[in-house]
Amino acid sequence: MTEQNGAHRTAAATGAARGGGTATEADTGTGAEAGTATGAGAEAGTSTGAEAGTATEAGTATGTGAEVGTHTAAGIGARTVPAAEGGPFRGGWADTRRAVPPLAGAPYAAKRRSALSERFPGERVVIPSGGLKARSNDFDYPFRPHSAFVHLTAELGTRAVPDSVLVFEPTGTGHAVTLFTRPRSPRDGGPRGTEFHSDRRYGEFWTGRRRTLAETSDELGVEAAGRDGLERALRGGVPTRVLRGVDARVDAAVPPRPRADAELETFLSESRLVKDVWETEQLRSAVEWTVAGFHDVAGELRHAARLARGERWIEGTFNRRARLGGYGLGFETIAAAGAHACVLHWTRNDGPVRDGDLLLLDAGVEADSFHTADVTRTLPVGGRFTDVQRRVYDLVHAAQSAGIAALRPGARFGDFHDAAMRVIAEGLDAWGLRPYGATAATAEADLYRRYTVCGSGHMLGLDCHDCAGARREAYGDGVLEPGHVLTVEPGLYFQPDDLTVPEELRGIGVRIEDDFLVTADGAECLSAGLPRGADEVEAWLAALR
Repeated sequence: MTEQNGAHRTAAATGAARGGGTATEADTGTGAEAGTATGAGAEAGTSTGAEAGTATEAGTATGTGAEVGTHTAAGIGARTVPAAEGGPFRGGWADTRRAVPPLAGAPYAAKRRSALSERFPGERVVIPSGGLKARSNDFDYPFRPHSAFVHLTAELGTRAVPDSVLVFEPTGTGHAVTLFTRPRSPRDGGPRGTEFHSDRRYGEFWTGRRRTLAETSDELGVEAAGRDGLERALRGGVPTRVLRGVDARVDAAVPPRPRADAELETFLSESRLVKDVWETEQLRSAVEWTVAGFHDVAGELRHAARLARGERWIEGTFNRRARLGGYGLGFETIAAAGAHACVLHWTRNDGPVRDGDLLLLDAGVEADSFHTADVTRTLPVGGRFTDVQRRVYDLVHAAQSAGIAALRPGARFGDFHDAAMRVIAEGLDAWGLRPYGATAATAEADLYRRYTVCGSGHMLGLDCHDCAGARREAYGDGVLEPGHVLTVEPGLYFQPDDLTVPEELRGIGVRIEDDFLVTADGAECLSAGLPRGADEVEAWLAALR
């Protein structure tokens, strides 16, 4: 997937706040709420909660066969959930505690936590996961923890719990690490006693089983505690660094230290630059499922061409594979046919897929571990490139091949981009395409920027555009090392209304993108299961017809 502002964005972009919620529960939320509910078998309760936010809440419920309870909660984001003292949900529940083995990634996450501890001795470090974000009214987007939190826990998509917070508490020899998280919805009354069935956002009757705290500790290899103990853990005069902009309640509870917090954010981003063995395995899996999704799409081109919104069929075909093989998508699928391929991040996907046009598919499966692939192919819908389409495709292919050849340990990160763009510039010059009346003395960048706009690749990992908060000297101006995983993806995009190019080129967009692991002596193409050259692409499509 292309980056909009060059090969590397220097501004920190490690995630917007994922927002608090408004559903009733014991330990989330920051604002004042009041609610009433009535109905058969309803429960009634009143509660107040003091927190580090701005208000308290109260909720009442009345109804036939009502339960009555009072619960006072304190803590960051304290919320109202009545205590249960009777009614249809009391008693009769089996013991469903489980013995669980450690997750495969847990030992690797422990090493990363040790590195963080060594980097910030004597200081408390707070890494939130983020929370749910409303899509509309009372429906939320699927939860996706912040990548830094995932990196330090090896959490999986099917187990991730919103509003979790990892706290590194300094000790004489390092840090004691505790994961404050939401425990299971209780079945036997007491505080939060009605959450199980009355809380639509977090109650397990509504959203499914969570781990017990003991199960969380066993799987992740870190001490687990209830989220309601977080406020106490953040008290005291210990110097504290927080990953900001992820959890508004945590941000409000700890006074900011702008320089210290920025250093933490930078370290967390740069620590993901070199992938370990387990991360590499996760990326291989994500790429393998992505390759399978591209094969699915290639087999559906003829059917998509018969539909008014064939791009949606292409999108759905790939997305089905993503959900089958992983947690979902690493980013919204770009299924751009015809002139839509000239839009770098076309995700409306509402157009036709016509025979004779090109389809640019830029997509990636996100593994259950949240590591994502990022691959692009530009396919002739009818199975064969026209002469002019092949001319553009061949130039982009040559540029990508030049970029790939520049991948090796010790090379500057920007070398592959420069190599690819040199081929693009020379090709455009041979075609007589010099925008703005440029001459031979014009800088190379101006020879191609109108038709390429962006950089030719980026780091890949837990984020599609991974490590975006790294310092420029560690990333964009840094050198490649074994363990780096990155994309190489040059492209040419001739806008349909661009009068500086011949009419036959207008509306043609081509991008070819593959994922590479830098090795001790070069680079391995993880997405080699897909053809790249024009002849190979045509042969591939012919075999599926």
